[in-house]
Amino acid sequence: MRHTRNLLSPDSPATGVHLRLEGLSFAYAERRVLSDITFTVDARQRLGLIGENGCGKTTLLRLIADVLTPSKGTVLVHSPSAIKPRIGLLHQEPPFSPDQTITQALEDATTPVRQAAANLDETAQGIARNPDDPQALQAYANALEQAERLDVWGIDARVSAMLDGLGLDVFDRARPTGTLSGGQRARLALAWLLLNAPDILLLDEPTNHLDAQATAFLVDLLRTWKGPVIVASHDRAFMDEALTTLIDLDPCPLPHALTCDLLQDGTGSGIGVTRFSGNYSDYLRQQARGQQRWHTLYREEQEELKRLRTQVQDSHVVGHADWKPRTEGGMATKFYADRNARVVTRRVKDAERRLADLERTQIRKPPAPLSFSGLMPVLRPPKVPGTIAISKAYIESRLAPTSFTISEGEKLLITGENGCGKSSLLAAIAGELPLTSGSITIGSGLRVALLHQNLENLGDLDGADAGLSVEATYRNTVGTSVAETIPLGSFGLIAPRDVNRRTETLSTGQRRRLALAVVLAKQPDVLLLDEPTNHFSLSLVTALEEAIPSFPGTVIVASHDRWLRKNWGAAVLELPALGNEKSGS
Repeated sequence: MRHTRNLLSPDSPATGVHLRLEGLSFAYAERRVLSDITFTVDARQRLGLIGENGCGKTTLLRLIADVLTPSKGTVLVHSPSAIKPRIGLLHQEPPFSPDQTITQALEDATTPVRQAAANLDETAQGIARNPDDPQALQAYANALEQAERLDVWGIDARVSAMLDGLGLDVFDRARPTGTLSGGQRARLALAWLLLNAPDILLLDEPTNHLDAQATAFLVDLLRTWKGPVIVASHDRAFMDEALTTLIDLDPCPLPHALTCDLLQDGTGSGIGVTRFSGNYSDYLRQQARGQQRWHTLYREEQEELKRLRTQVQDSHVVGHADWKPRTEGGMATKFYADRNARVVTRRVKDAERRLADLERTQIRKPPAPLSFSGLMPVLRPPKVPGTIAISKAYIESRLAPTSFTISEGEKLLITGENGCGKSSLLAAIAGELPLTSGSITIGSGLRVALLHQNLENLGDLDGADAGLSVEATYRNTVGTSVAETIPLGSFGLIAPRDVNRRTETLSTGQRRRLALAVVLAKQPDVLLLDEPTNHFSLSLVTALEEAIPSFPGTVIVASHDRWLRKNWGAAVLELPALGNEKSGS
């Protein structure tokens, strides 16, 4: 990482910290991920990274944060101030240890603010001792600038507002963070980063564990953030409300010669970026038009290449091959032959030049996108009649007493605020979590399968972390017989180029795609989807939602996704809040 300051022209106003990526590329040992990424993020600009699972969104954030070192290219941080800007990244791992209490974690988070306040006091005392010392005056001016930027006088109020806004105010601050659920730790990690007040904010899937109220709080906070904000997210409603620009990392129509040179490893990684102004709804319209133009231009260029190649071949002869001049004299014959040769040469060279130019500049072929085959496997599961009856199901500290009945083939959306027990209820229906009281009755013979939302549950993939390939992991998990009957490739969830990669090298989204394939291979009569929009690419999320109504069995979805809820056309069950410490469901 190189920090460069005062790169604005002397006459231009100081517009705050901004960020520029120049020709950034990165490759893991097995494959290239990013190639020639260049774009700028200005102060107060909120930029979203989008693209298929595995395209490098998380990797790009880690490069900007200096967690990874790029293979090529530079990350430049421009600042008009003498104070070096800080970059904050929302990690998948919390920035606090499990032994720390919530209070200790918050104290660590606010350390830069507390230090800025102490530095201001110290430099003020320096002026009192030496009121005419220019160095003391400059030190105080710098300290005051930093204190004002971090708003050191309002930090205690901000801590309380942050905990309240993210639904963490119900916890005893003396509680060890290691006793919190995964969702609670994720929300505390987000609060930690925001209270740490970095100049440049990098967020990887920040809304995965936030309910509607907490997401609205985050949107309001980001709208007033003073520095650049870069977010990798699949939350469509959040992107619509919070972001001003989108960067698409999926393949774009660059010259074929360039892409062949950069993609010698054959992974099909994207090169460069496509920038879209506006929110996600604007992106959908622009992206559809852009893809159509790409296909049209590629088809027209291929037709022109075919025409020019034919012309080069045919232009070696002008007129009739056996034509002879009327005058049979030798000089006339030579004159017409020389003229014919010059015409042929000129036309051939012209056609060859145009052909060479087009072959050099022709755009790459639009890659065939992954096409999700739907929720119904190759073999349609036999219809097993039956219902699921939930009677006063209660799980201590996780789920308030809940009752409902869902019949065969029905679709149900379960909503509710964080901690109301959505995940716990699905786990109980799947037989993975016992009830404290009440009952769950499932029709005889019904096959139930659950797609977990938590990343730790992806470890259920047999061999996922043992160096096995994606194909071998799938076969080990579902069994050889099922894998032969319902091949992994039949779902359209894993790209053919990735099936021989080690599972442990997949991105989180790709691992969850594999987990979905395993769930569908069980041919369930009852499909339980816990936060199905988390970590999946936008295209897969859309395809998944469109496939739910046509699934022949019963589907129960637990989600806080506002876009999904807005477009849901079936029954909805809202779980009540527990009224005590939340479980992070």
